[in-house]
Amino acid sequence: SRQKPTPSGFQTNEYADAQLQEIVKKMRERATVYKEKLKDPVLSSPEGSPTASPSKKKPPPPPKEEKKEEKKEDAEAKPEEDHYCDMLCCKFKKPPLKKYMQYLKLPDSIDSYTDRRYVAWLMLVTVAYNWNCWFIPLRFVFPYQTPSNTIYWFTIDIICDICYLCDLLVFQPRVQFLKGGDIISDKVEMKKFYHSSMKFRLDVISVLPFEVLYFFFGVNPAFRANRMLKHNTFFEFNDRLEAILDKAYIYRVIRTTGYLLFILHINACVYYWASDYEGLGSTRWVYDGKGNMYLRCYYWAVRTLITIGGLPEPQTLFEIVFQLLNFFLGVFVFSSLIGQMRDVIGAATAGQNYYRSCMDNTVSYMNTYSIPKLVQNRVRTWYEYTWDSQGMLDESELLEQMPTKMQLAIAIDVNFAIVNKVDLFKGCDTQMIYDMLLRLKSIVYLPGDFVCKKGEIGREMYIIKQGEVQVLGGPDGTKVLVTLRAGAVFGEISLLAAGGGNRRTANVVAHGFANLFILDKKTLNEILVHYPDSEKLLMKKAKVLLKEKGKPAPGPPVQQPRGLAGLFTQKQETPKLFKAMLGGRGKDGLAKLLQLKRQQDIQQRKQKQRKSNEKSKQTKILKESKDKIDFTKTLRASDLLISSEKKPEEKKSVEPAATSAPPPAQKEEPNADAKAKPPAVMQRGTSKESLIISMSPSPRAGEGEILKVEVKEKKNT
Repeated sequence: SRQKPTPSGFQTNEYADAQLQEIVKKMRERATVYKEKLKDPVLSSPEGSPTASPSKKKPPPPPKEEKKEEKKEDAEAKPEEDHYCDMLCCKFKKPPLKKYMQYLKLPDSIDSYTDRRYVAWLMLVTVAYNWNCWFIPLRFVFPYQTPSNTIYWFTIDIICDICYLCDLLVFQPRVQFLKGGDIISDKVEMKKFYHSSMKFRLDVISVLPFEVLYFFFGVNPAFRANRMLKHNTFFEFNDRLEAILDKAYIYRVIRTTGYLLFILHINACVYYWASDYEGLGSTRWVYDGKGNMYLRCYYWAVRTLITIGGLPEPQTLFEIVFQLLNFFLGVFVFSSLIGQMRDVIGAATAGQNYYRSCMDNTVSYMNTYSIPKLVQNRVRTWYEYTWDSQGMLDESELLEQMPTKMQLAIAIDVNFAIVNKVDLFKGCDTQMIYDMLLRLKSIVYLPGDFVCKKGEIGREMYIIKQGEVQVLGGPDGTKVLVTLRAGAVFGEISLLAAGGGNRRTANVVAHGFANLFILDKKTLNEILVHYPDSEKLLMKKAKVLLKEKGKPAPGPPVQQPRGLAGLFTQKQETPKLFKAMLGGRGKDGLAKLLQLKRQQDIQQRKQKQRKSNEKSKQTKILKESKDKIDFTKTLRASDLLISSEKKPEEKKSVEPAATSAPPPAQKEEPNADAKAKPPAVMQRGTSKESLIISMSPSPRAGEGEILKVEVKEKKNT
């Protein structure tokens, strides 16, 4: 094969040509990407990170530092690969010890409100504190601590003391504090603040080793009574635990019950001490020393503090005074604990009571105005479902108490994932979406409720938070066109549609219980005032969505006829207008159409003829009326001239002629509808004068002609 000759003076390089084509291709792709980015600004930049040029040499790395860093990275990466543990027939990955150490490593400063490790440590110190509070009085009064088991009591006491010391020296000096609204996390400042507080003084007193007195006075648990001064840590643990619990009222009830049991425990210990002071079994009132000493004394304390009665009467003065003080203290303590328990339970059920009160008031209102039972049942169902699903009737009431930033943070966590799925808002300003999240309203629809109806004006957009809705259509409006589930959006076009294009095209009904977010048009317009770029983008997207939704749905594919039938085109369907006019098929329908056409032409000709007849009649009547008026005027003028020029002696001869003349006709306006009257006729008579009437043009332009009437006497022959 011969190569095509190239034109003289023009040489092509195949490699350069291929490179140029590749560059052109990449430039076109880049232009396409930038066009898409202009339509949707949320897209990230299409430019990749710059790569090093092959012609340039890399700078030589520092020899020692980078090698050390690479070795460290390799050493950190190896344990993750090798930490596997074989146990029986299973092999599982075991996290390295360094991760545990990093998690357990104590930070330089501790946030007492959010650090869960600090709460766990407070719980450990609280357990040690409760050990001392419960068992120091028990060991001091009851003979439970003996030389044979003293070593066990001492071991647990030492463990509790270690917890106290660690809290004093390690944890409390690292706790952050507020100063003038600022969070102080400096080590020196935190330590100085703790050392200057009353809590530090009590903590120091609570760890003083008064146990050295054992060597002088013997083993007596009363020397450890200072351990009960660490009560601040106990109450701090209660506050921190309630802040992180979902149902804190349960812990409050347990804590209040613990207070009651502890008071009864102290009363039982005091009763055993009083019985020992009086002598066990010396009287009927004291403990007789039989049975389990602690349970018998605790039973007596319960009956005394709760004032049940049925106890033996005190005998001695000491017993009487002790019993009176016990009764007074029991009434006060028991009533206080009952009131506190009532407050705890009341606070726990405050929401339930509010819900019940609202529902009762609504039912009372409906009964007052005789609302139908069907409507009342639906209202009750709405109350019950809303309370069961949300735990409250209106979520906005709870969020209104918080600052705007906290409301926004909660709204982002709850609703941002749902709103972000809406195609209409993709590419809009993120801050605009945040403002919109704060305006969303949550509404619950019952099964069968109409969310929106066909033909009504659309002013809201709906986002399905939970449940399902059905879009109904068809001739009777009962056919289910589509079912929308959680996360779906509908009605978004109504927010931006204008010029009558925001009417609902179908009925939307809640299939079951449906919880929907609603954003109305007025709220969106108030937001878009501050975001003009987002408003323009939304308008563009709304037009695109309107065009896409306005396209007809693609029908089934048309099958092409086979054989010779494929050579002829398919006959087009007769338009519906012609079908309605024809009212039939074939020749009958065409005959009807022609007959209708002829009738229409006949009617048009009749109307034209009628109009022309009426017009000629009106013209004729107007002409006759004009002639009549002109003739009447002429007669009047002649009568006036004759009467003015007659001589006095000729009055008698003229009078019969004048009397025989008819009176002048009255002016009549021409009326097209009235019949034309016959013109007035002048009666004839004999006279010696002759009447000459002539018309001459006027000397002035524009005045027409002048009528002249002359009366001359006839000559006697």
